Amino acid sequence: MRIFKFGGASVKDAAGIKNVVEVLRQVGYENTLVVISAMGKSTNAMETVVNTYFKDKTETSAAIQEVLKYHNDILIDLFENENHPIFKKIKGLFDEVQGFLIWNKSPKYNFVYDQVIGYGELVSTTIVSAYFNEIEIKNNWLDVRELIKTDDNYRDVSIHWEKTQENITKGIDKKQLHITQGFIGSDDNNFMTTLGREGSDYSAAILAYCLNATEVTIWKDVPGVLNADPRYFENAQLLNQISYREAIELAFYGASVIHPKTLQPLQRKEIPLHVKSFIHPLDKGTTVGKGIGIEPKIPCFIVKKNQVLMKLSSLDFSFIVEDNISQLFKLLHDHKMKVDLIQNSAISFSVCFDNKFGRLHELLDTLKGKFKVVHQEGVSLYTIRHFDTEAITSLQKDKEILLEQRGKETVQLVVK
Repeated sequence: MRIFKFGGASVKDAAGIKNVVEVLRQVGYENTLVVISAMGKSTNAMETVVNTYFKDKTETSAAIQEVLKYHNDILIDLFENENHPIFKKIKGLFDEVQGFLIWNKSPKYNFVYDQVIGYGELVSTTIVSAYFNEIEIKNNWLDVRELIKTDDNYRDVSIHWEKTQENITKGIDKKQLHITQGFIGSDDNNFMTTLGREGSDYSAAILAYCLNATEVTIWKDVPGVLNADPRYFENAQLLNQISYREAIELAFYGASVIHPKTLQPLQRKEIPLHVKSFIHPLDKGTTVGKGIGIEPKIPCFIVKKNQVLMKLSSLDFSFIVEDNISQLFKLLHDHKMKVDLIQNSAISFSVCFDNKFGRLHELLDTLKGKFKVVHQEGVSLYTIRHFDTEAITSLQKDKEILLEQRGKETVQLVVK
């Protein structure tokens, strides 16, 4: 069985959905499971719904109606019959969101977030499945919440692999075309959970692992895995082949094409991953697999914007030793900071991290009682894999270098 994953950009409107049909007709869709993300920017729109719920409930209904209208416009373009049952079905899904927000008593943002946000995926897959059936591409719509089981650490869950394996083995007939959601699962109480932003890639990998799939293809609006993000770097080049190890390194440092968690389950069963263009589906794209190395071997540039650089030193000029570092990492973990770079000297410790959940000032308040703290927000972290002198020089131009760290294959620069 093959796993195909289509992101939000590929189904952002009716034309995009029709293009997905053309992709499947060109590459085939027998024995295929298709994982689909929320349409366009609807995840952001659903986040607005959650935020209005916590900040100004009088705006929540209007925010929901705006997302419903976006999807209704797509339905009108796809289905000639305005009495088609899909219209009622999609309205019913948004009524579920509204109903949850009325009866919910939990004050916990992350819990509410997970119960609301995944409806973007439920709506998108319901629309695509109905349209496929309308044009006689018979398919089976799967509720991935019944398959992928997780813990209840909302917005950042871990997978219950044994239960997930059992559900997928029992619940999926490999001889059919299936359509299901990325990004979401459910906990032991059947509350919806999310796998982290951009987690649909991870969903595809989980399903592939449990199904012993022959391959996974992620369909993107770029030709494949590039050596740099074309939004920030000119003349980005296609990487034809990369190894799992190299891809994991790139993902760890923040390469946006492949989700960091996606590669581990694929590597364990040596399932090849293809990253291809949904605009040119017959082009080869990039293959990620066992022992391929990287081809061509050129510098790879990764940038993370809006990071925090923090320098800590002891109040009494004593050494920063193991006890201090252990304490610091515990605090970073407790405040859910994603650490991207560390550097320490005898009396100081520098760390660059992502303030993912907006808890920086809580962390600062805790640290300032124990350390001298200097921090800068809004910095950028550049990473170059397989760097050379020219690559480093090109990054340093017109930038203030706040911190530099080099290894054998990798250099990292924090810049203002």
